Parts: sequence; structure tokens; C-alpha cells
Amino acid sequence: MSIDRGKELEEGLSRSPGDQPPTPSRYESQKRRDWNTFGQYLRNQRPPVALQQCNSNHVLEFLRYLDQFGKTKVHLQGCIFYGHPEPPAPCTCPLRQAWGSLDALIGRLRAAYEENGGSPESNPFASGAIRVYLREVKECQAKARGIPYKKKKKKAKDDESTSSIHFS
Repeated sequence: MSIDRGKELEEGLSRSPGDQPPTPSRYESQKRRDWNTFGQYLRNQRPPVALQQCNSNHVLEFLRYLDQFGKTKVHLQGCIFYGHPEPPAPCTCPLRQAWGSLDALIGRLRAAYEENGGSPESNPFASGAIRVYLREVKECQAKARGIPYKKKKKKAKDDESTSSIHFS
């Protein structure tokens, strides 16, 4: 593999035949589409919101707005199928965006924000409010489907200074 080809792969670009400009990767294309969609959402607000004035509340509103286009059935607590991973019949519970889709979207928008000149310190997609919202969506959807998400246990560090003391 050439050095240039490795750099293109690293940057998410691939060369098209005939020395045409590099084609963006699927991830880069999706990130651009997501960024443009979010920008359009902000412009459609009344009054329009400039990107510099965007905060985590705008991001949360955007995520809730996207729910209307979701394809994941999320059973409500009063539904007879609440907690069943594969219900035997249809119900009237709403369709929502799946947690994994929202999580991936936020990751792409977080990167796009910084690539478009935003500072990491002011990135509204990286705020604690967004992390809390995503965690709540994940837990709610897991309960509605009866699928427990197990928290990943942090590995204990094996620090030599605390694990054993040797005297000479």
C-alpha cells in the first residue's frame, strides 16, 4: 500500500478511477449529511438560531424532533407488551429513534462541530445533558423491550505500589 493511499484511508477518503477528486467515506458522507440536517433544523427555528448561539437545549430539542421519524417500537409502561422483547401482536405504542442511532448521530455531530471551527470546550454535542439524555433513552428502551443492559465493570488497575511491598 502506498503512503498516499494509507493517508487517504486514514482521512476517510478513497481514490476514484481516472484521477478524480477523492470520494468521501460512508462515515464522512453521513457526517456531512447529519451536519447539514442539524444546520437546517436550526435555520428553521423561529427565530432562527445561529450556530454560535446553539447550546445543549437545541441539541436535545433536535433529538426529540427526530423521534417522529424513528422506526423502533418503544412500548409505554401501560402497554401489555411492555418488557417483552418480541411481542406477539401489534400495539399502538410510538415509534422512536433507536438509542444506538442517536448515540452514533451525536458522535458524528460532535466531530463535525469541531471540524467546522467549534471549540471542544463549547461543543454542545459533548455536554453532560446530552450524555444524561442518551443514558435515559438507552435505559428506557431496554426496559420497554425487557432487555437488561449490563454496566461494564471498570478493570482494576494492578498497581505495583499497592499490590505488594518488597523489603530488601
